[in-house]
Amino acid sequence: MRTMKPSSNKSHPPDASGDEAPASGTPNLQSSEYYINRELSLLAFHERVFEQARDPRVPLLDRLRFLCITSSNLDEFFEVRVAGLKQQVAYGSTQTGADNLSPAEALRRISSQAHALVRAQYQFLNQEMLPDLAEEGIRFLRREEWNEDQLRWVQDYFHDEILPVITPIRLDPAHPFPRLLNKSLNFIVSLDGKDAFGNRGGMAVVPAPRALPRLIRVPEEFASSPDDFVFLSSILHTHVGELFPGMEVTGCYQFRVTRNSDLFVDTEEVDDLLRALEGELPSRRYGDAVRLEVADNMPDVQARFLLRRFQLEESDLYPVEGPVNLHRLMNLPDLVERPDLKYASFTPGLPKRLAPGANLFKAISHRDILLHHPFQSFAPVVDFVRQAAADPDVIAIKQTLYRTGSGSVLVDALMQAARGGKEVTVVVELRARFDEEVNINLANQLQEAGVHVVYGIVGYKTHAKLLMVVRREAGHLHRYVHLGTGNYHQRTARLYTDYGLFTADPEIGEDVHDIFLQLTTQAKKPKLRHLLQSPFSLLPGLLERIQRECENVSAGRPARIIAKINGLVDPAVIQALYAASNCGVRIDLVVRGICCLRPGVPGVSENIRVFSIIGRFLEHTRVYYFENGKDPEVWLASADWMPRNLSQRVEQCAPIRDRKLAKRVIQDLMLYLQDDLQAWEMAADGSFSRRRGPDSSISAQRKLLESLAEA
Repeated sequence: MRTMKPSSNKSHPPDASGDEAPASGTPNLQSSEYYINRELSLLAFHERVFEQARDPRVPLLDRLRFLCITSSNLDEFFEVRVAGLKQQVAYGSTQTGADNLSPAEALRRISSQAHALVRAQYQFLNQEMLPDLAEEGIRFLRREEWNEDQLRWVQDYFHDEILPVITPIRLDPAHPFPRLLNKSLNFIVSLDGKDAFGNRGGMAVVPAPRALPRLIRVPEEFASSPDDFVFLSSILHTHVGELFPGMEVTGCYQFRVTRNSDLFVDTEEVDDLLRALEGELPSRRYGDAVRLEVADNMPDVQARFLLRRFQLEESDLYPVEGPVNLHRLMNLPDLVERPDLKYASFTPGLPKRLAPGANLFKAISHRDILLHHPFQSFAPVVDFVRQAAADPDVIAIKQTLYRTGSGSVLVDALMQAARGGKEVTVVVELRARFDEEVNINLANQLQEAGVHVVYGIVGYKTHAKLLMVVRREAGHLHRYVHLGTGNYHQRTARLYTDYGLFTADPEIGEDVHDIFLQLTTQAKKPKLRHLLQSPFSLLPGLLERIQRECENVSAGRPARIIAKINGLVDPAVIQALYAASNCGVRIDLVVRGICCLRPGVPGVSENIRVFSIIGRFLEHTRVYYFENGKDPEVWLASADWMPRNLSQRVEQCAPIRDRKLAKRVIQDLMLYLQDDLQAWEMAADGSFSRRRGPDSSISAQRKLLESLAEA
């Protein structure tokens, strides 16, 4: 298995950054040499995902999924991260982060690294993935492979399904270059001869209608293998001449442009955030271009013409040997009935106390309940709201919603509760990136059902995962709470690893009540009893606990920090971890994606190890462990250790007060630290290599499936 080691993550030497160590010889923990650029670290994560596609231990169709996920990840990377850097360069910004890398230099390194990754993707597609699929009877028929019967079927398909909806656009002064949708499939066509009005030659653009599938199954009577497919692009290539009668098509080449998709709404200048976002959403489809993907056989003249049209540089051009929209292959595993080429199916487990039909309020009041998704079912969370909606003793329901997906049964239960006369309050985060339109529709539906809907705090995304039910019991009100590390989204609960904690702890309930009160009234920050909250107490609370571990190790008491998070960027946290390492605190970090900290640097981070787990499920849990002498603390949070989470969002971080459940989470953490099948270990230069033990037999995800899920 080849290991990707992105050399572009390496920092400049200290003298190049202008940072110098203090005269005493102790390291300057703010020096840029100790920080990795966040964008390059994110790109390295995409490389690790790509390695899953190349791993022969992964079932073939799931290897294809990982290839498509890498392509989708790169799309978003360019739409948001590269777009942001380009804007900084356009504005003349030279501002740098902790790594001291300018936006222009970051773009240069990204271009080099991204081009290498794209080349590797298509080389793998053509040399390994497609041949392996063909051996299993899953083929993508090229135009030169079509027999006479298939040619006739393709011709009929073109005339029946494509020709009625396609709109070719000849380029001339009366037909200027069209506005093309973000990430849409298009063709640039060169023409010869005269048209009906006597105009000679020229070029045209043919946008592929988005309503048409990009991958089309060949009917059984025309197929030569069990699963034959053709690309829409192949059919268009074959019949493009019919779109320009009387002229000769001398070239036809596919291309795709990626645009800036970040939305900007000046929250200080708008009266209604929902309406402002509704007005801004259409612009996402036509933002500034940031990347151009073209067929690798496109002549230079057409490629340069497109670059000029999109105001892009040559470094923004990505020639590819294959379909320009690899992500469209994501549907293939669902189109093919081959369970032998996919991960084995499983049924998420259920704790005994939560068997179907169980009274959840009774179960939760007896003792806290911890669920670990997707190994354990998300259904109890939905049932919690359903039972609350139907329970005459329930007075109120309050919930935060960041991402739910369309058609959520949980949302249906909230609306049912409101229609039934209960007080239902929902904090909908309208600015959840790429889910804005879904959340706007969701907010409107909830309001129509009688739900009190608010959009959180102006200037701060509400990313907290909170659900509270208020119930009258024996003449008194009791609060039942669910706190999660992930979204209230049924589909991703089958794909992402997350914890969910049910508790009837009255003090936790008070804290959650105070946070909801703040979200709906914007009252002063509450004095929480147990929870930590961004943007107020979470960062100070983390720094305080890291410092406490330093004091413990200095006093000879047990000291250790373990964190499982999705990203580590915040400079204050990184500096605190460096200081703790120098104190002798043992620190293990399981960071799925971005990590700007450098582990194993002599005199700085010798006691810090960083691992990344890339497996069947997307690792999404946020768990913090502090040994605290002999009184360990375990926290579940919605927040990663990034500036946006700690300072620019509303997040929650809750202690697991039930010692038995805390012990279970600690055991899970230890299992991840033992993983030698799906773990990558980070080196001081920012590169990652697969972790291999003597037996290479431990997969944390597999172990959790075996212990928590049903076969």
